[in-house]
Amino acid sequence: MDSKENIEKAALETYERFVAMRDKVDIGECGWDQMAEFFTEDAVYIDPAWGRQETREGIRQFFVDSMAGLTGHGWSTPERWTMTDGHRLVSHWDQVLGEKPDGSQWMVPGLSILYYAGDGLFCYSHDYLNMTYIGETMKAMQWQPPEGFNMPPRKPDWRTHLPEAWQSLPDAFTQK
Repeated sequence: MDSKENIEKAALETYERFVAMRDKVDIGECGWDQMAEFFTEDAVYIDPAWGRQETREGIRQFFVDSMAGLTGHGWSTPERWTMTDGHRLVSHWDQVLGEKPDGSQWMVPGLSILYYAGDGLFCYSHDYLNMTYIGETMKAMQWQPPEGFNMPPRKPDWRTHLPEAWQSLPDAFTQK
């Protein structure tokens, strides 16, 4: 079995590739569908607006649907810091929603907790954003949904447990 340090190194290297791909998506060099390649076939992704998404293909469709109409409108997700603890990786990032008239950015901080499954893949990602602050920011910036924008589901699935196959990771939580 890999040492904790090796797992953490591999998790961080994988996440750095994930962020590099997300940066390419933000500037339009590739599509959101490619982000799903960083997840296991049975992965779970929990979004603060869309809720629980299951399977790589479900996550792929979620990325395409949830980001429709947002990419190319000044939205981006720059990283602040990342830390690892065994299979867990925590990232602090900003959700940049566009530029203010004074040249500064409309921005809301966020956190992600991911679980690294090995082989350059994550089995779980849970994003946290203060959705009240997002709403207040969008109201202040007088944001209007662009063409192609999709609203999140009315009643998302908020279950937070890891996929069953990965609940045996040494640092996994299993609440359902």
